Amino acid sequence: MEAYSNGVLGTNCPIPPQWNFTYSFQVKDQIRSFFYFPSLHFQRASGGFGPIVINNRDLIHILFSKSDGDISFMIGDWYTHNHTALRSVLDSSEELGMPDGVLINGKGPYKYNTNVPDGIQYKTINVDPGKTYRIRVHNVGVSTSLNFRIQNHKLLLVETECRYTSQTNFTDFDIHVVQSYSFLVTMDQNASSDYCIVASARFVNETEWQRVTGVGILHYSNSKGHASGLLPLPSTDVSHPWGARPNPHGSHHYGQINITGTYILRSMPPTKINGSLRSTLNGVSFLNPSTPMTLADKHRLKGVYKLDFPSRPVDSKPPRLESSIINATYKGFIQVIFQNNDTKVQTFHIDGYSFYVVTMDFGNWTEDKKGSYNNWDAISRSTIEV
Repeated sequence: MEAYSNGVLGTNCPIPPQWNFTYSFQVKDQIRSFFYFPSLHFQRASGGFGPIVINNRDLIHILFSKSDGDISFMIGDWYTHNHTALRSVLDSSEELGMPDGVLINGKGPYKYNTNVPDGIQYKTINVDPGKTYRIRVHNVGVSTSLNFRIQNHKLLLVETECRYTSQTNFTDFDIHVVQSYSFLVTMDQNASSDYCIVASARFVNETEWQRVTGVGILHYSNSKGHASGLLPLPSTDVSHPWGARPNPHGSHHYGQINITGTYILRSMPPTKINGSLRSTLNGVSFLNPSTPMTLADKHRLKGVYKLDFPSRPVDSKPPRLESSIINATYKGFIQVIFQNNDTKVQTFHIDGYSFYVVTMDFGNWTEDKKGSYNNWDAISRSTIEV
């Protein structure tokens, strides 16, 4: 599968151990749902994350009525090994494998069947009947795409990756690693019992992965009993290209901007490089330099990295380790094609920038694909699954 995007690339700012970093900025039109996390050294796997909500001022109109409450969900795969142990697993050319669980707001599963051990703490969300809540859901895991659903309740999608989108009802929704979504959920069911909140693995052998399903509880204030019965199953078709979501605001005429460069980033199944199993983009597996790149720039150090990352897949060279980065042009408007030739779903995140997802399709990208682009009202986002 491939995703075609117009956008730009960003960088990280590393923070040394025992240091702190303060970033002061003016909040402008970023009125959405965010979450923070460290992007280096696998620290997110140890719980280094949290939600950030930026609300609108009263004079700023949003596209839906104000909700009666606001609830944030942090869902993600969880390994009992710490982040340094998980790094060692990957560095030794092994895969992480199935996680030990899926957590909802840091808590394990409700005992929805006899396979769940007794005594596990699970998340309970208290709500009032008849009220509508804004549910903000973030996948904070390290590798597992998750399907989110609330038993017997509809999810009205209103926000995709910090942008408002055309509103659509779902019974369940796939949320990939580092993605964020908002839904409006009306508590319109009877209170004969509580209801299950479910986060389950997606794009895997779902029967085998059932044991790591995350389950919380939606508790009506007048509920008369515990949740019971089978968990709801996901219904979203995983084999259908879901395309570019439309933005009801429009998207600033991005389709009329001249494209100044095209980059096809092809991911392949991991391969052995210098005896270690490595993932690659265009044949390059990134090697973190001993001197941080921003520090090298500040002190004008030469040879720390190369500005030679290939703009197209290169089959004439063997896969290699390099500190190679894209040499983009300031204020350029580039077209990026994320092309996944691996056998697993990949999540691509462009740190610090947004891009317009103009189409998705199966197969390899060619120039004639441009005829299928949504050049009018595609939503901008920072993360895409391929």
